[in-house]
Amino acid sequence: MPDQTDFSDRPERSPGAKLGFAILIAMLLAIPLFTVYLLVYDRQSQSETARSSIAEGWGGPQLIAGPILVIPYPQQVTETVTEGGRQVVKTNTVWRELTLAPELADIRSDLKPERRTRSIYEAVVYEAKTTGQARFRLPADLARFGVTAEALAYDRAELRFGLKDARGLFGAPPSVTVDGRRLQLQPGKGPEETSGSGFFTWIDASSVRTQPMTASFAFDFRGNGWLALAPQAGDTRWTVRSPWPSPSFTGGFLPATRSITDEGFTATWRVGNLALGRALVEAGAASSPETKSYAPRDISTLGQPAGAYEARVDLVTPVDLYSQVDRSVKYGFLFIGFTFMAFLMFDVIGGVRVSAVEYLLVGAGLVLFFVMLLAFAEVIGFTAAYCVAGAAIIGLLTAYSAAVLKSWRRSAYIAGLLTALYATLYVLLSLEAFSLLIGSLLLFAALASVMYLTRNLDWGGIRRPA
Repeated sequence: MPDQTDFSDRPERSPGAKLGFAILIAMLLAIPLFTVYLLVYDRQSQSETARSSIAEGWGGPQLIAGPILVIPYPQQVTETVTEGGRQVVKTNTVWRELTLAPELADIRSDLKPERRTRSIYEAVVYEAKTTGQARFRLPADLARFGVTAEALAYDRAELRFGLKDARGLFGAPPSVTVDGRRLQLQPGKGPEETSGSGFFTWIDASSVRTQPMTASFAFDFRGNGWLALAPQAGDTRWTVRSPWPSPSFTGGFLPATRSITDEGFTATWRVGNLALGRALVEAGAASSPETKSYAPRDISTLGQPAGAYEARVDLVTPVDLYSQVDRSVKYGFLFIGFTFMAFLMFDVIGGVRVSAVEYLLVGAGLVLFFVMLLAFAEVIGFTAAYCVAGAAIIGLLTAYSAAVLKSWRRSAYIAGLLTALYATLYVLLSLEAFSLLIGSLLLFAALASVMYLTRNLDWGGIRRPA
């Protein structure tokens, strides 16, 4: 007969050693858990790339700036040059620009959002119908800016409008009317806030010398993600209406009034030039009379933060599944810790041996939950994916626990524990503001339970009865 080794009389490990093994295996599981975290980040990056691809050709996130009135004027510049070994003083005439912001700008934007999908990815695009009026007036103290009203070349003035991605213009051509006369538009020369992207028109601004000049404008454009306005007037009023039910208002200026319902939102901004920290008149910039061609800016800037001097509304999706999966992965150690602690209690108190391999397999099942959650969430949504992945892992670990713990009754405790953990995690993900408070209370309750159950346990196995 071959020699058979009997392991039944192998010395039992002390409870402290069992705890050390459980902690070591839990630390090793940090590697696959971190890999899942990287997987979520990679899938989120792919989603952003796909959304940019869906919106390509439609128009990027849009920023409106202007209108501004630019009037050139000549200025004598004296310089000393050396010719033939002698210092010669020359006087040249250069053209400068007087930039005049409107004293009042009333702008209205109606957004028509639309969801576009490709495979499992989705992007929110919109069509914007923008109309408005702007009133310009020469200041009475114009001489303080180093230029006189008589020196201005009113017949060479330009009215400039900015649009961050001018490729989004569609439908009927933009309309600009001054004193009842419609003007012909040219591309480019937008304000610096839009990096020159936009359109402008030549105008005879002689009337602004004696009375206010009112410009009416209307243009339609497409964009995606968000719409912003760079206020420039002495008094800027911007009203945005849309059937989108979940807007997010960001930037340096928030709406003065807003109304959000299930049918959409209406928001109105009111910004003065004192809040902007800039005057309505700027003089001295070098004149560039020729039309320049400006390359459109990158449209893949959905995550770009709003500027400090912008009013912005984001058409966000109510639930970002990647951020929710990312947050759930961060609670992975709580799942592993609570479950391992339950197995440890059955081991050191219930007398059921749990090997290192069994700890490892249970931990692998817990990590697999997050992979399944991510995979299903991209197809059926976060809530449904959470239920499917949670039910699958609970069923798997309950059946395995019945074999490891040698009792279906004991495995029922594991099933109850996992159900409570998954339910609690879902609540934590829903109540983001109180997640830390609830999590700390759960940890306190778990620690108190373990301390109570092991209050008489000989962790080192060295105590002797009196």
